[in-house]
Amino acid sequence: MSFEELIAEADAVPVDGWDFSWLDGRATEERPPWGYQRLMGERMATATVALDLQTGGGEVLAGVPRLAPTTVATESWPPNIARARQHLRPRGATVVASRDDPPFPFRDNAFDLVVSRHPVRVWWLEIARVLAPGGTYLSQQVGPASVFELIEFFLGPRPRDGRQPDAARASAEAAGLEVVDLRTARPRMEFFDIGAVVYFLRKVIWLVPGFTAAAYLPKLRVLHDRITAAGSFVAHSSRFLVEVRKG
Repeated sequence: MSFEELIAEADAVPVDGWDFSWLDGRATEERPPWGYQRLMGERMATATVALDLQTGGGEVLAGVPRLAPTTVATESWPPNIARARQHLRPRGATVVASRDDPPFPFRDNAFDLVVSRHPVRVWWLEIARVLAPGGTYLSQQVGPASVFELIEFFLGPRPRDGRQPDAARASAEAAGLEVVDLRTARPRMEFFDIGAVVYFLRKVIWLVPGFTAAAYLPKLRVLHDRITAAGSFVAHSSRFLVEVRKG
């Protein structure tokens, strides 16, 4: 396909939900070695009342073999709310339309398990409030300088800040929670055509704020030529896993 065809195709694909299957064969991303969905499934299998914060389209939660008898998920973006309900209602889970900001619309000590994959922001005091004594919070989060090779191609040099694992530990402990696991990873990502880049940046909207193919067409053409010559564009995501317990 030509540059123009790749751009037009990727620009027309819906990007609601959190399913990246459109990228199959066009981009790859290594998964962190701990296997977040597997760990979440293990915790869900022994939980009684569970909460998934910022569930997105509910795809990750829906893929768990056994949900807690009472499972609730929150989401704030309307297209994702509808998709999450499609995925989770057949599993018996309730999706609550809720802002990501506190206070959470739940009573104190309500959940023995709270999970969250790639939360935009972590409200540790609220997590501590809604966790029952002895309850667990498990989260995979985006770490510092994630996908910076791609971000800096479009935006130029960026400060190497962002969500730090050590800061997460300090914030959790300040909220009275015990950190029982903290791991980091830097998985390799590879984009094999410019359409994959356009789709990815349209979907992960905070990487290049306000991204549109039309606005970045000259840079996209340069990147297309680079991918064509090298076979791919390589970047690295940044992830960390944190698990805490309420005493």
